[in-house]
Amino acid sequence: MTAKYYKYLLEFKRPSGTSRGVLLEKETYILEIFENEKKGIGECAIFRGLSYDDKPDYEEKIKWLCENINQDFEFLKEKLKEYPSIWFGYEQAVLNLKNGGNIYFPSDFTERQNSMIINGLIWMGDVDFMEEQIQEKLELGFHCIKLKIGVDWKSEHKILQKLRQKFSREKLELRVDANGGFSKEEAKTVLKQLSDLHIHSIEQPIKAGNWDDMAELCIKTPTPIALDEELIGVIDFNEKKKLLEKIKPQYIILKPALLGGFSGSDEWISLAEQQNIGWWITSALESNIGLNAIAQYTFTKNNKMPQGLGTGSLFTNNFETNLNLKGEQLFFKG
Repeated sequence: MTAKYYKYLLEFKRPSGTSRGVLLEKETYILEIFENEKKGIGECAIFRGLSYDDKPDYEEKIKWLCENINQDFEFLKEKLKEYPSIWFGYEQAVLNLKNGGNIYFPSDFTERQNSMIINGLIWMGDVDFMEEQIQEKLELGFHCIKLKIGVDWKSEHKILQKLRQKFSREKLELRVDANGGFSKEEAKTVLKQLSDLHIHSIEQPIKAGNWDDMAELCIKTPTPIALDEELIGVIDFNEKKKLLEKIKPQYIILKPALLGGFSGSDEWISLAEQQNIGWWITSALESNIGLNAIAQYTFTKNNKMPQGLGTGSLFTNNFETNLNLKGEQLFFKG
């Protein structure tokens, strides 16, 4: 086998707001593996400022992988355990090399016999921009919407109140993602306000790393809490187990690019299920290459909740997509 990689800058159609700031572009790396005239492609989808492997030697490590591509799988896994997004790209490339075409996980999804429901993602911005996005998603037929919050809670709260006045929880499931935007005391108030509006869940109400505070919130919360950033950088299996046992969240959010690929996500899923913790999978601003692989993986996990896979249309210079979104239904088009 031989391997090569190249860097690629994805450019946002419009600046995308999160509580960590406004994003204009997204750096990523494409890994290609060759064997007997066959090619496997994967995406090492680093997320600067968020990925555990956002380190100065990141590109050097991908180069090292290409030079050592014929080493044993377990050897490479051990060497790359501190680089979850590189491992994510490697797993994809190997699976694609094995399955050919644009296939990573063969299933009824890739046979075009089945689809998945996803949530509609609403980006932060002023009230008008957020309401415009919401209207668009509702017109497309989405029954589950996720809003980024934590920048201007007063305005965000008003938007949620308006939505609930128009749509009951039976008609519209509302999820919110705070990206750690609240203090513990603020979070207590927000959790109560969200509960009054029958919000499905809140992702990461406070900053990651505060296990005691998060555990306290999860015990008493009137609104289910989902851990997201909290899982990033927790590599050791026993540490993962310890985190879930300590915090006891209602849900965890799995982003394969940030959690050590599909094998890393599988570990989190098995631990969560042992503890009766719910979960779903979301993308993390990958290009259409990584998004395609995540969608195929997600289908094989047979989770009937709406998944968070709707970020493929954010960029002006994305790769050609193998996915087709009709309303809230995600299809594989090959």
